[in-house]
Amino acid sequence: MHPKLALAVALSAVMLGVASCAAPAPSPVGSSKTTSSAAGFALDTAGARERIAQAGLAVLTAEGNVQHFHAHLDVLKDGQPVAVPANIGITVGPGNKPDGISALHTHDTSGVIHIESPTAGQVFTLGQLLTEWGVLAGGGAAGTGSGPLGGWTAYVNGKKYDAGVRDVPLKRHDEIVLSFGASPAKIPASYEFPPNE
Repeated sequence: MHPKLALAVALSAVMLGVASCAAPAPSPVGSSKTTSSAAGFALDTAGARERIAQAGLAVLTAEGNVQHFHAHLDVLKDGQPVAVPANIGITVGPGNKPDGISALHTHDTSGVIHIESPTAGQVFTLGQLLTEWGVLAGGGAAGTGSGPLGGWTAYVNGKKYDAGVRDVPLKRHDEIVLSFGASPAKIPASYEFPPNE
C-alpha cells in the first residue's frame, strides 16, 4: 500500500478528508470551468454533483479504500492528443474548493483514472467517466467533447474494443485510447504507471 496525502476541506461545518493517491490534491478552481487543450472538452466543475449522479455514482466524503486501482486514458482527435482534465468526479463548494469525490475520478491531466471505491466488486466503465466529465451531453458537433459518440473508436491495451465506447470496463493498469477521425500511426498499448500504483 502506498502513502496517501490528506486534504481537509470544509463541508458545511464538517471537515472533509480527501485522500490523494500519490498525486497532487485538487486545487481551488478560479472559475466554474477548467479547460483542456481542445474546445468542447472543458470540464464544468459547477455541474459535477449532477453528472456524478447521472453516471450512477455517489458523491463520497473521502476516497474509498476497499477497491483501489488505476487505469489510463488517452483521447485523440485526428491523431492529436486532447488533455483529460484534472478533477473529473470531484465536486466543488463555496470558494470553488473541493467538497466531495466520486469513486471514479482524476487528480491531474496525466490521463490516470483513479478507481477508489468503498465497496468491492463494482465494475466501472468509460461511459461513467465520460458522463462525469460531461462529454456525453450530445449537444455539440460530431467529434467534439459534447457531441455524440458515433465516429469514436475505443482501444484497450492496443486492441480495438468493439462492444461500444460507453461499455469499456475500467480494469487495473489498462491503457484505454478513445480516438476520433484520423488515427495515429501507432495506438498506445500500455502506460507506465508510477511504482506502487
